[in-house]
Amino acid sequence: MTRAAPASGSGDGWPPAVFDPAGPYSEPVTILAWALVAGGAVIFAIVLAALWIALYGPAKLKTRLGGEKAIWILGFAFPAVVLTGLLIWGLMLTSSLSATRVTGTEMRVKIIGEMWWWRVHYQDAKGRETLRDANELHIPVGTPVLLELEAADVIHSFWVPRLGGKMDMIPGRTNRLLIQADAPGVYKGQCAEYCGGPHALMGFVVVAHEPEEFARWRASRRPAPASGGEGLSLFLSSGCAACHTIRGTPANGLAGPDLTHVGSRRTLGAGILPNNPGTMAGWIADSQGIKPANRMPAYHQFSGEQLLALTDYMVSLK
Repeated sequence: MTRAAPASGSGDGWPPAVFDPAGPYSEPVTILAWALVAGGAVIFAIVLAALWIALYGPAKLKTRLGGEKAIWILGFAFPAVVLTGLLIWGLMLTSSLSATRVTGTEMRVKIIGEMWWWRVHYQDAKGRETLRDANELHIPVGTPVLLELEAADVIHSFWVPRLGGKMDMIPGRTNRLLIQADAPGVYKGQCAEYCGGPHALMGFVVVAHEPEEFARWRASRRPAPASGGEGLSLFLSSGCAACHTIRGTPANGLAGPDLTHVGSRRTLGAGILPNNPGTMAGWIADSQGIKPANRMPAYHQFSGEQLLALTDYMVSLK
């Protein structure tokens, strides 16, 4: 089994687009980024021109460039004016991104960064949990979403470039970030702070629905049937339930992702594999070969028939 690369496919390819904003909380970041790139290019050109003059320019121009007046202008006044102006403009441009300006009408979701996956808690207006999921966030189009970002172990950083800025997730602290999608689609994210081990394989997916479709998706989130045949029996008897929850069954482990609806997710392993029966079986049998150092052991002990039964059950969890 070869190590995985982040999942690719229409609308959720890799790497995430960073210069293609899809909402009001990502557009100012993109404008600022382009301005910095353009400004950097202009300043680099000025430096190259000054270097050329110093090496090959006429003597009169060299004298002017090396004079005290030129040093004051190019070495002090120019950087001071440019950097001060850039700071003020940048703060004004991004002031609307501050999560301190929440109105209370935003959809609320708590996301906790783990080594190396994401715990997702949907909340009501009072902050009470209404639904638990992992590695995938569903939101309605055109609605601001207030994310409360925390970390369970080390510092992570939440970043879905097309929907918002980047925000660190720090143990013992709750940071807040606003995102919004203006069009339906699948938006890919990535942990943007090195957090050890398979940090590069800690992806995230945001799925934006039209409001009516989002309501249908939300209504479909029900506990799994208590009877799951041989697949559920293997899940419970093999130790999987010690780490994972499948609501509606005796599985209530909290160390790993909630798997109640794992069959409906677009990806496996925190955004690194497309979700289908083949990748599901491969992940169960050899998760360490796919994502080394993640905290799920490889289950080589399953026979082919057992692996098929367990895979069929996991895929059925929609």
